[in-house]
Amino acid sequence: MKNYTFNINGSKCLANKIALMKRWRKTQQQWTENLHNELEDFCDHFQRNSKLAESSKRLKSQIWSSVVTILLVKAKGLPLAEDGNKLNDAHIKFRLGNEKYKSKSSWTERWLEQFDLHLFEEEQQLEISLWNRNTLFGKASIDLSVFERENTHGIWKQFEDCPGEVFLMLTISGTTALETISDLKAFKEDPHELKAMTERYRWHRCFQNLRDVGHLTVKVFGAQGLAAADIGGKSDPFCVLELGNARLQTQTEYKTLTPTWNKIFTFNVKDITQVLEITVYDEDRDHRVEFLGKLVIPLLRIKNGVKRWYTLKDKNLCSRAKGLSPQILLEMHVVWNEVRAVCRVLQPKEEKLIQQEAKFKRQLFLRNVNRLKVIIMNILDAARYVQSCFEWESPLRSVIAFTLWIVACIYGNLETVPLVILLIILKNWLVRLITGQSDSTSGSYDYDYDEDDDDDKEKEEKKSIKERLQAIQEVSQTVQNTIGYLASLGESTKNTFNFSVPELTWLAVVLLIGAIIVLHFVPIRFLLLFWGIMKFSRRILRPNTIPNNELLDFLSRVPDDEELNQFRELPPTAVSDAQRGNPKKKIKAS
Repeated sequence: MKNYTFNINGSKCLANKIALMKRWRKTQQQWTENLHNELEDFCDHFQRNSKLAESSKRLKSQIWSSVVTILLVKAKGLPLAEDGNKLNDAHIKFRLGNEKYKSKSSWTERWLEQFDLHLFEEEQQLEISLWNRNTLFGKASIDLSVFERENTHGIWKQFEDCPGEVFLMLTISGTTALETISDLKAFKEDPHELKAMTERYRWHRCFQNLRDVGHLTVKVFGAQGLAAADIGGKSDPFCVLELGNARLQTQTEYKTLTPTWNKIFTFNVKDITQVLEITVYDEDRDHRVEFLGKLVIPLLRIKNGVKRWYTLKDKNLCSRAKGLSPQILLEMHVVWNEVRAVCRVLQPKEEKLIQQEAKFKRQLFLRNVNRLKVIIMNILDAARYVQSCFEWESPLRSVIAFTLWIVACIYGNLETVPLVILLIILKNWLVRLITGQSDSTSGSYDYDYDEDDDDDKEKEEKKSIKERLQAIQEVSQTVQNTIGYLASLGESTKNTFNFSVPELTWLAVVLLIGAIIVLHFVPIRFLLLFWGIMKFSRRILRPNTIPNNELLDFLSRVPDDEELNQFRELPPTAVSDAQRGNPKKKIKAS
């Protein structure tokens, strides 16, 4: 405000006095008006800051009623940009109360992003907007109060002021209020409802709804021995349950390592071969979470009505999670229709929309190579076993194999192939029945190895760089040689058909013509019988011969592309006088 000084008594003229008085009144009015405006601005600012402070305080204290989990999948029919092309930087913005989320940009109209927003009782409108760079194209709103809690809903939502719609998978769970449908304390088992559920999936009702395979109920009581994720030696754990693309979660229990959730969840089973994924997280600020433990349970291995503790594993599901033997207390019950389950198994598997991005890891690479090596070694062992029958290393085994081959060739037909496979399965079943093993040896789990897992990791970290590089080099060399052999085999097969070596190609033509004539006039069973007799009698008639495979032997004679390049001759070029005088200068091929 400006400072004004008035000298009324010193004025000589009455007119000047009146003018000064009017000026004084006008200045007073301006002062009053300015003061009033400043008070209004101060009050508005104070109220706005109070609301923000209240909202921030409410978010920090985390007293929301539920958690809204949104999976942004895809969109279709979106409008075009101003230049007539597709939106190349389209993204979706979500707003629920004071919380916002912005998706990544996509030009394929597919995002596959999952995030959580907190729901308060007075804020039930989810606002959705479509943007391309900084241009707003459309808006939509979803009333969350009409959706059933503790259930995953697939929603196609049309934009209001532009063409196009977006597909979301929305779940409202993690309720903190008591006396809800997921509160285990308020839940009472109804025998009539359980009987009706069982009758719903009887075999004589199999054709009523083929997509409704079964029903799963999971009771989550609590956990113990969790790792401390916060500075104070505690955690804020909550549990997430996933079955396919359905996702539910419990409320968050703060400042504890032994949470008690007491929640009950239900899932509609679409495929009985699915697995239930149970993950425990620690809740942090800004919607960040920290992994505490995970567990996967196939639906076919669930024992109904058994309340027991399950060990939580690490992210790779190979060893125990961090903590004091972390465990979770569960009770599950699943009912399903056998006929619907069989029909569903013969159909394509449901796509898991959210999957962890695969990154290159040396240990994972080595483990996959070892897995492949085991499979290859099993195939080679089977081939050696068959070859040993031809070589008469065990006369008894060779006689039995030769007899079985003759009987199969004379009396066998196409039905023999599934019969042989059935006999192999029957043999494995008898071995399992006699030995009493419920699981195969490959599926066994070594818990002693888990206890020493941290020590193994420390030893792995202490390895020198030279040892690591040497291990990587050995594995890379094995993979390189295997891939090189397969590539060479494929190129040799290709070069057989393109007359890279005309003599070998014409030989292949003659052999194919002969094979066509023989297959036309001679039944396949007699050919197999002749081939078996030749293989079994070779070691007896010609004991010094080397075992071989005729097809691979033929392909080994056909050069691959690298060999053809090596065989190619360079055309002769004239040597100039300057090049004769400088013998070190190389001659380039034309």
